[in-house]
Amino acid sequence: MLGLMQDFPLLVHRVLDHAARWHGDTEVLSRSVEGPLHRITYREVNRRARALASAARARLGVASGTVIATMAWNTWRHLETWYGIMGVQGIVHTLNPRLFNEQLTYIINHAGDQWIFTDLTFVPLFEKLQPDLPQVKGFVIMTDAAHMPTTTLRNAICYEDLVAEGDPDFAWPDFDENTACGMCYTSGTTGHPKGVLYSHRSNVLHGLMCALCDAMAISSRDRIMPVVPMFHANAWSIAFSGPLSGAAMVMPGPKLDGASIYEMLTEGRVTITAAVPTVWLMLLQHLEKNPELKLPDLDRVVIGGSACPEAVMKAFVETYGSDVVHAWGMTEMSPIGSLSTATARMAALAPDERWTLKLKQGRPPFMVDMKITDDEGKTLPHDGKTFGRLKVKGPAIASSYFKGEGASAFDAEGWFDTGDVATIDEHGFMNITDRAKDVIKSGGEWISSIDLENIAVGCPGVLEAAAIGLPHPKWDERPLLVVVKKPGAEVTKKDVLGHLQGKVAKWWMPDDVAFVGEIPHTATGKISKLTLRAQFKDYRFPS
Repeated sequence: MLGLMQDFPLLVHRVLDHAARWHGDTEVLSRSVEGPLHRITYREVNRRARALASAARARLGVASGTVIATMAWNTWRHLETWYGIMGVQGIVHTLNPRLFNEQLTYIINHAGDQWIFTDLTFVPLFEKLQPDLPQVKGFVIMTDAAHMPTTTLRNAICYEDLVAEGDPDFAWPDFDENTACGMCYTSGTTGHPKGVLYSHRSNVLHGLMCALCDAMAISSRDRIMPVVPMFHANAWSIAFSGPLSGAAMVMPGPKLDGASIYEMLTEGRVTITAAVPTVWLMLLQHLEKNPELKLPDLDRVVIGGSACPEAVMKAFVETYGSDVVHAWGMTEMSPIGSLSTATARMAALAPDERWTLKLKQGRPPFMVDMKITDDEGKTLPHDGKTFGRLKVKGPAIASSYFKGEGASAFDAEGWFDTGDVATIDEHGFMNITDRAKDVIKSGGEWISSIDLENIAVGCPGVLEAAAIGLPHPKWDERPLLVVVKKPGAEVTKKDVLGHLQGKVAKWWMPDDVAFVGEIPHTATGKISKLTLRAQFKDYRFPS
């Protein structure tokens, strides 16, 4: 027997409709690409998204399954584009400008992008790339007539002119909630990037999940700033969670340096924000140089993308009074998979024990299931010590890659192998110890490069650290710690190793420390161990 409930498809544009109808005067504040701050309400964003949808259908030919690419910063125009294109059954394919040109060309052609919406910043890039993009019919430049550039881009259209052509009272069509609406490619650290195809249903469910109290706890009382770009794994779902909760949105635009982020945090009276650790390192450096600056409105900071050093967390908590939520996820997971929100049991723990849990990647919220297994697929215990391959499943987790690539990551029971090595403890807190390909294997045992890095960053004078395994004649591999000093700091190998002493097992201690001016990062801000290993391929440990 079926229930007698109304049929209400979970469609992304219903999220914006809700925000416009019940939180219509709530603000969306953006730093525009042109420079000035821009203010608009959800009611206006909804009308402009509808106008864009009708114009995109009439002029650009957007229909069910049409792939439209965007390369844009976090602004109100990018938000309108997401909802407008998705609302007429188009697929928004976000392009990451930090990818190499060859990778961008590959994914644009692989996805079959028909039109590209681009901010002014990236017009010169597409002028170079367009000869290699034969399927792309034209470009929509996300600006107004006054700032429309002279360009060699074919069929270039001014965004504001396109919106003006549309009908702000356009009626959204009805369709199946499993219709595809978004596409994002993995960062492609090995081989070609692979496409992840999101549905309306998965995005709405994931947006609801991220707003839960045991996740980001977003409400209409919040003012939320996604520093994480909309071109990076769905902006961690904040472009959906914010509007469905009625939270005001603060969009930082193209300026992501410490001073600019601080300006938006204070101007926007931001209560919750989210970004990768490198962004918060820049903000904290700015605050250290200007000790009179405070963060009076900032209640909590979500940090993910890579493991967050304890020193960064404690700076927010102890110096600025802002709670930190450590998060983990993947493009394939829409992307949030776990968060280190506190449990009732944690209140009874000693402060050091609470910090140990807080530094982990946390617990899966409802709609994410996870387990760790050995290489044969046997489920391993949740004792906080046993390492295993981390596998996940849920309604907003990919069941396959676009065009069937990478099938080996998905098993017959529907579990997705994340490629991470992790532990899960008795409290349910998961801790990533490494990517499977980055774990250091010494004498048949595993050493966590992430743990070494996080502890090393706590050493005075150390700005950033990366640990890699390099060949060793006796132990197979041994750890090399690669360190970037803070500007003007005097730090020695002895200082760093002395800081690690007693904090890790003796056999985990790095065999050497190498100081460099810069550590390479991937397009998504993570340390590129692949590049680092290539950089040190001829290195030999001291005898």
